[in-house]
Amino acid sequence: MKHPFLMVVLLFSVFSQHSMAQEADVTPEKYTAHNKGKFYIFWGGNRESYSKSDITFKGEDYNFTLHDVEAHDKPKGWHVDYINPARMTIPQTNLRIGYFITDKYNISIGVDHMKYVMYQDRAVDYTGYYQNQGTYGETLPNGQVLLTEDFLTFEHTDGLNYVNTEFSRVDDISKLFTIGNTDKFQINLTEGVGAGILYPKTNAKVLGMQRHDDFHISGYGVSAKVGLNFTFFKYFFLQTELKGGYINMNDIRTTHNAADRASQEFFFLQRVIAFGGIFRI
Repeated sequence: MKHPFLMVVLLFSVFSQHSMAQEADVTPEKYTAHNKGKFYIFWGGNRESYSKSDITFKGEDYNFTLHDVEAHDKPKGWHVDYINPARMTIPQTNLRIGYFITDKYNISIGVDHMKYVMYQDRAVDYTGYYQNQGTYGETLPNGQVLLTEDFLTFEHTDGLNYVNTEFSRVDDISKLFTIGNTDKFQINLTEGVGAGILYPKTNAKVLGMQRHDDFHISGYGVSAKVGLNFTFFKYFFLQTELKGGYINMNDIRTTHNAADRASQEFFFLQRVIAFGGIFRI
């Protein structure tokens, strides 16, 4: 060949371009680019608000309904009990474990450990009958009753346990905030729907009878949620959620007599802050 030097240069150029193309092809994909096959778990705290509720109490010699009863939650605030393994079930908490079946959709199971406490010493309307009326300091001149402790105490404080399955969608919205490297920090939008059973431990004392406090499957619930997920360094995240739902409990144990029951239905609004991890096995 008349110009071997030119041939060497040409071969070197072709080899260099091929090597650069190979390097581009093997550039590692970001861990956060895909979710399919990943598991996640989170633990956090919640606050709740409840709609008014009609509560019906039935027994061998009573059957009455309290109308538009109000209730509140029972928070502990920022407390070490949230991370103390021996006391983690005492505050209002959320535990959830999930699996991504696609990059965007996941299924999960969890427990929303809420607390429901009926307000005491409030006047409410009632219908029905019960024995020894007027002996509990409850009778009011306008036909209402006062919710005295002798008349009734009623709360789901260990707790209002909503054991549920959720189907959720997750969308990476990091580009909206000009975040380039999502393996360092990622923002996701999540929405979901859920359904499950209510397994409360109801603390009740009805008409001066012995206090009862025991776990019992009492009904069902449905819910929907929307939230933001902030993922740090691929594996760790902070998640905030706003969850609303409907609860129907038609079989609440209230005394040690199996014939005594209560029933109620209401709506709830839950605010959640949780910490968790996401990983691929």
